[in-house]
Amino acid sequence: MQASQTPERRNTRTWLPLAFAAGAAVGVLGGMIGLGGAEFRLPLLIMLFGFAALQAVILNKALSLVVVLTAIPARFAAVPLSDLTPHWSVVANLLLGSLAGAWAGASWATRMRSATLFRVLAVLLVVIALALIGNHTGTLHHVVLAPAVVLVVGVVAGFLIGVVAAIMGVAGGELLIPTIVLLFGTDIKVAGSLSLAVSLPTMLVAFARYSRDGSFIVLRRHARLTGVLAAGSITGTIVGGLLLGVVPDAVLVPGLAVLLVLSSIKVWRHSAAE
Repeated sequence: MQASQTPERRNTRTWLPLAFAAGAAVGVLGGMIGLGGAEFRLPLLIMLFGFAALQAVILNKALSLVVVLTAIPARFAAVPLSDLTPHWSVVANLLLGSLAGAWAGASWATRMRSATLFRVLAVLLVVIALALIGNHTGTLHHVVLAPAVVLVVGVVAGFLIGVVAAIMGVAGGELLIPTIVLLFGTDIKVAGSLSLAVSLPTMLVAFARYSRDGSFIVLRRHARLTGVLAAGSITGTIVGGLLLGVVPDAVLVPGLAVLLVLSSIKVWRHSAAE
């Protein structure tokens, strides 16, 4: 589908409810597993709204930033800042790698052919599906390593997560949270808040790099669509948070993983049209 066919150029009565509903659906899915849901939004931007790969990533990054910013007050209410301050070294360690990874990932994404980026996104959707299953069906245990090794592994892990988050336009919580628990041995709730502290500056770096590319104009051309999607995502995230635990993880997580894999297949096939 060409850019001229995106919802911004369709009848407002058609795309406005669709955009809000899509954003809300993504928010509900993310809220029910305690995440922002950007992994589910990305395929929709490509397949439902018809954006090119890089445009979809940039839009997804902008929407992820909005969702993360709105999630911070609620997270601090659940986990006080005093519980996080002893762990700022964890944030600093991961940021040493993730900031560089975000810049590198965004740079690589802007240089890829659209078809190649579609395929990379398809593979990463499967990676996120596997991480989702691992996080919610397994038990995470702290891996005890020497401090120097933890520092190095933290930088490398941060770099790789920064790359993935930048290329997909996501916050990266699905990868950050298990990394923080396994590598630094923090409580899972504290790890969730620490992941936001890593995600936000990492996302801002990727966003800054994308702003230097011509495709960044998609945010201005489709400002109304972005706003409606953001409103839907925030609303859905709140509703999903209220539904947290209503659907058993044994049912919800495998279903969402399958959804990501099916989306991956569709995104991969989408590359054939490029």
